[in-house]
Amino acid sequence: MDSAAVAAAPAPAPSVCPQVAGGAAPGPGGGRRFPFPYTPYPIQERFMAALYGALEAGRVGIFESPTGTGKSLSLICGALSWLRDFEEKKRQEEARLLAPEESGQEGTKRLTPAEPECPDSRDTAGEPDWVTAFVQKKEERDMVERLKEEQIKRKKREDRLEKIRHNVQLKYAAKRKRSEEDETKRLLQLSKEVLSEGAGVDGLEQLDHDEEELILAEYESDEEKKMVSGLEDDDDDLEEEHVTKIYYCSRTHSQLSQFVREVQKSPFGKDTRLVSLGSRQNLCVNEEVRRLGALQLINDRCMEMQKNKHEKKSDEETEGKKRRVSRTVCPFYSYEQMQFLRDEVLVEVKDIEQLVALGRETKACPYYGSRYAIPAAQLVVLPYQMLLHEPTRSAAGIKLKDQVVIIDEAHNLIDTITCIHSAEVSGSQLCCAHSQLLQYMERYRKRLKAKNLMYIKQILYLLERFVAMLGGNVNQNPSCQTVSQTGTLLKSINDFLFQSQIDNINLFKVQRYCEKSLISRKLFGFVERYGGPATAVKINKENQKLGGLQNFLLTLQQGSDKEAGTLQSPPVEAENDQLRATSPLMQIEGFLAALTNANQDGRVILNRQGTVGQSSLKFLLLNPAVHFAKVVEECRAVIIAGGTMQPVADFREQLLSCAGVGPARVVEFSCGHVIPPENILPIILCSGPSNQQLEFTYQTRDLPQMMDETGRILCNLCNVVPGGVVCFFPSYEYEKQVYAHWEKTGLLTRLATKKKIFQEPKKANQVEQVLVEYAKCIQRCSQAGGQMTGALLLSVVGGKMSEGINFSDDLGRCVIMVGMPYPNIKSPELQEKMTWLDKTMPRAAGQAPSRVLIENLCMKAVNQSIGRAIRHQKDFASILLLDHRYARPAIFNKLPQWIRERTQVKPAFGSAFAELRKFHRGKSDTSLCAPENRL
Repeated sequence: MDSAAVAAAPAPAPSVCPQVAGGAAPGPGGGRRFPFPYTPYPIQERFMAALYGALEAGRVGIFESPTGTGKSLSLICGALSWLRDFEEKKRQEEARLLAPEESGQEGTKRLTPAEPECPDSRDTAGEPDWVTAFVQKKEERDMVERLKEEQIKRKKREDRLEKIRHNVQLKYAAKRKRSEEDETKRLLQLSKEVLSEGAGVDGLEQLDHDEEELILAEYESDEEKKMVSGLEDDDDDLEEEHVTKIYYCSRTHSQLSQFVREVQKSPFGKDTRLVSLGSRQNLCVNEEVRRLGALQLINDRCMEMQKNKHEKKSDEETEGKKRRVSRTVCPFYSYEQMQFLRDEVLVEVKDIEQLVALGRETKACPYYGSRYAIPAAQLVVLPYQMLLHEPTRSAAGIKLKDQVVIIDEAHNLIDTITCIHSAEVSGSQLCCAHSQLLQYMERYRKRLKAKNLMYIKQILYLLERFVAMLGGNVNQNPSCQTVSQTGTLLKSINDFLFQSQIDNINLFKVQRYCEKSLISRKLFGFVERYGGPATAVKINKENQKLGGLQNFLLTLQQGSDKEAGTLQSPPVEAENDQLRATSPLMQIEGFLAALTNANQDGRVILNRQGTVGQSSLKFLLLNPAVHFAKVVEECRAVIIAGGTMQPVADFREQLLSCAGVGPARVVEFSCGHVIPPENILPIILCSGPSNQQLEFTYQTRDLPQMMDETGRILCNLCNVVPGGVVCFFPSYEYEKQVYAHWEKTGLLTRLATKKKIFQEPKKANQVEQVLVEYAKCIQRCSQAGGQMTGALLLSVVGGKMSEGINFSDDLGRCVIMVGMPYPNIKSPELQEKMTWLDKTMPRAAGQAPSRVLIENLCMKAVNQSIGRAIRHQKDFASILLLDHRYARPAIFNKLPQWIRERTQVKPAFGSAFAELRKFHRGKSDTSLCAPENRL
């Protein structure tokens, strides 16, 4: 039986404009029909009705709908139906207020007293009635004026988009014209740059064009800017009013692109103004910048080119004065072209790939062009980090006031917020950054303004003190400095600041300076020019000093090479290593920002290893709710959705309750699966074929008899389960240990006679190849028949295959979970989190919050893994949980509802094996389909 439950106490009306709050809105269910591309399942109808009700009432909803039940389409059709109705009610109310005869009558009605006025009559607030009436009338007039302005703006926008939508010739003529104008401007600009190059600065050494770009511009703090001018940024006057919209976010760009394709196929695909936001790494079309590879380098280079464009404007205004040496600007950062791209985006729904293609075609920046489309968009699609990180949100021009936010794939939301706001730096990075910055300051000391020198000296002091906290000296090679007292220390933020003697430095100002001055980008360019061991640098008076930097970087590289041994890192990891080696200040900026958190919300972990280079400083965020609070405070409604949200207690208590969301505002919805009950067989197995009790604790799981029993269970299952069997282990180490034991005892050979064995690789770039081979093997076996019945994949909970991979159809006819994947409670980070929870959270059902956390972390990982098998309505699979502890009520109740309702607890292996054989024989008689390769 599919089940749906919506539980919530009555909530207060949401904070929306009064004229919209009124009007008849159908309640959840209530016979409402939602536009849908096909006849929806009953659970989809219930999902959409509950979603509509939550948005209308301004709730914070936790929505669970298993993968394969059409969750994305339900979210699209339910949320956009609500938005369409909301806009219609708003239009009706505006029309009523703007109708001349009605507004006149209303004004008369409100100003005519029910009884004759006395000259000194007063209202309850003590004001005379005529004053109150005057204020009311003025407020009404202001509202009408505002509505008229909004209506005019909306009409202009709609007319403009309609022209572009229906007049293809006009669209391409405008595109051609703008492209030609842009090319002309670019050529003129290049000719000016050629003429102005070579202009030196009196009394100072002449630098070439590339090196001139490395020097920091004069820095003004925010306070100084306010004193000089009350003007805001140039772009503020271009800002458009934000319409009511839905922000939809998910974890990855591929998930967002998939969602956009679902919108395109939906009944709302033709008339929804949708914009996809992404990182510069995904949207940049400037090949020179894209070649930098690493996200932080791309960000800094882009911001620097923008800054150069603004400086170029001010240079042109002072034409008579001595011109500065020209700096590189981005040819795609053209306001006119980006306005054109904005309109194109709003006319037709486009995913990230289509947006990039449009940017290349129109010679306009998709990153900034898409941001211009935010105010008028009805649906904004963006990655988690952009919404959950306030500085990024603000920089993108995202305004959450009275808007709707839907966070999909939210099962890891707490961990995501924690990771976004945590930071770690190594001793090598700190020493390297200090050396680079010191060399930079010495090289350009005569050209740097006093304010720049002051901040650079502050940063150098901070780096020096951080290294001292690790027991080292910044002036010595970190790889050669041995740490006397190894171990892990945890400190509060205030204690760390006091003990490192930096409590007298304003970290907020230093952080702002790093952000505005782009010092890490300048430093990267400097190291790129002078610091690379392979770079040939002429030895003369000016750059003799740089030899020290080169030698230092070379010793660092050699040290890291020795540590790495002969292992070859995958390309992505190599790129990150290169970024860490050449631009460590970029990582350190994140650590400085983390230290500005409130003292009670985080801890600093000092991890002292063998050498200073191997040691590290880490900021751990303990209270993710502080960064989520503003989202739920500002938004009209927030929906947290996912395929597997159980157990939901973490969301309620650690996130929503701590963020100030009262129980009355929270609504929970959980629905069943679309598959028939007979298509799934979940079993909790308490003992193996030799009656060995299955309990995989840290103390017992390494015993030979436990590993033997696991092997025997798998051998039996591989005889009756066709296609693919996926077996999850608690960790890579345990999987390797069990594999080696089976190899030694001969169990592996027995297993290999029935199914070819694959192991999940640790390296991300090898996962796809293993999955392709696994799928091919199953397909060959299902077509050829014979003794081999498919393949066995040994995977790891929390690995690459436990999330985001679909083992649909024959790719996953049985999913096995070996033991319970509890996290390592000896981890200092987890211990600190547990201590913090016990101090701040109330006990739940007699259990300490720390104990609940451990169980929830375990069961979230289990639920994600076992949900890999059932992916659509006609799919079928068995699920085997190997540990008697799964039968305990506290654990059992944390399984997803649609699995829990069908789970059988089997004390002995015999009866469980009989059920499994009966299940798979019955299914193989009716459905021996080839697997759909949906990896």
